[in-house]
Amino acid sequence: MKNEFLTVAEASARIEAGDVMTVAGDSALLEQLPAGKWIGGSSVYFVTETGGAVVRDKVFCTTFEDVADAEVRALGADELADISKGYKAGGFTVMLIPAFSSTHTTFAQEAPNMGALFAQPLVGWISGVHLDELGTAKPMVFDGGNAAAVEDGAVCLHISLSAGAKVSTDIVNIFKQGHDTSTTFTFQQTGFNVQTAVVDGKEVNFAEYLTENNIDTRLPLVANYAGALVNVSVQAVDTENGSVALYAPVMPGVEYQLAAPLTDYAGTFAANLGDSGVGQYSCNCILNYLYGELEGKSTGTFTGPVTFGEIAYILLNQTLVKLDVQAA
Repeated sequence: MKNEFLTVAEASARIEAGDVMTVAGDSALLEQLPAGKWIGGSSVYFVTETGGAVVRDKVFCTTFEDVADAEVRALGADELADISKGYKAGGFTVMLIPAFSSTHTTFAQEAPNMGALFAQPLVGWISGVHLDELGTAKPMVFDGGNAAAVEDGAVCLHISLSAGAKVSTDIVNIFKQGHDTSTTFTFQQTGFNVQTAVVDGKEVNFAEYLTENNIDTRLPLVANYAGALVNVSVQAVDTENGSVALYAPVMPGVEYQLAAPLTDYAGTFAANLGDSGVGQYSCNCILNYLYGELEGKSTGTFTGPVTFGEIAYILLNQTLVKLDVQAA
């Protein structure tokens, strides 16, 4: 695959030539693209080869090569369980969802129980807006098959590859459990907004607990899912109303710990990226961008949109998702 920034005219020419791609950029630019085999999502933050940057005059395109077949598909929140019906043998799926939409909530809460979803690699991200425009601009995704903007729904690009090609997906999570390994958190309900938590067996108001214990809320809650560490990041602590807003839902029956602190966020991130990101599909969380102060800082060769959530089968936070395709 090939990653590059293109002008609207350049991206349009590629689409009209039949290229299969995902596109990230300002909604005003994505609205100008013609119909074709592409999906898109709004983002103005990017990780580039020279560092994090806000880009509004070009779109970031990932063009998939050695494609045997590709289909663009749009789903409503009530159709998410049917994602796997579009899976193509020997391929993978990229899915984009607008932040703060009902589809975002439904996918976050229900994806872990959608067994068929795990039948092939599924990656993607949650679209966003410039942080200065929160509340005034809407995150959008784009159904390239119809050149249509979608405020609430999922857009999928189902791809099958040439015979013998291999697909792999992975996540980079720089956080480990261990802020205080003796303290565990559980929750009694699924949700993005919580009032109470059970801390070491005792029910407490979660907002009060975080405030009274001077918890650094840049550190996520971390759960161990069969060896994979998955973050739930804190969005806001409202002590007046006794609630905590989260970027991903907590789940009942799952044991969480606070992440261990980091002394060098950007350096730790770069050190954990591993192999070269050239020719790989990737997206990185807006919280990594902000807390790691990545603007202008290079973190290696993984380039792509900075997002309001990442998808690797399920919704993730403060994580980089990558997908690699090796031709036969």
